[in-house]
Amino acid sequence: MIFIVKVTSNKEARVIELIAERSQKKNLNVFSVVKAHGLKGYIILEAADRESAEEAAFNLQYVKGIIGKTLTYEEIKSMLEPKVENINIEVGDIVEMVSEPFKNEKAKVTRIDKGKGEIVVSLLGASVPIPVTVKIDNVKVIRRENEGSSTEEEDSKQSKQSRDDEEEFTI
Repeated sequence: MIFIVKVTSNKEARVIELIAERSQKKNLNVFSVVKAHGLKGYIILEAADRESAEEAAFNLQYVKGIIGKTLTYEEIKSMLEPKVENINIEVGDIVEMVSEPFKNEKAKVTRIDKGKGEIVVSLLGASVPIPVTVKIDNVKVIRRENEGSSTEEEDSKQSKQSRDDEEEFTI
């Protein structure tokens, strides 16, 4: 059975240690204790029955209580397993910020940290290039570096071709 334990925010790791120690000392049927990613103030406790879960968490520092409803693995699966997202941003891309404080500013991507889901950009409008770290969700790609360079090459070829065509007509 899986239980949710309400704890003081930012004390989840300490509560996990306390529950693990108590479970080992008293030989309780507690199988796992996990802090779910993105879930502040709660930990997930897996135990054989409600009594074992309550005894493991009862009267511990930072524990506020156990939520009454038990959960299945399918209900908490998304919190425990990391999401693998296909990040479609590359170094050199031009992006537009979609959230404050740099909303509607354009920037060039200088570094990507896929593990943290962050990118480092250099603002194009700034007089001095300052690296700014932002979440990938806070930007949208405006132009790819390889698309921009190929477009410039094609433009120069087309303009040269049009000049050659004009010369043919003037002769």
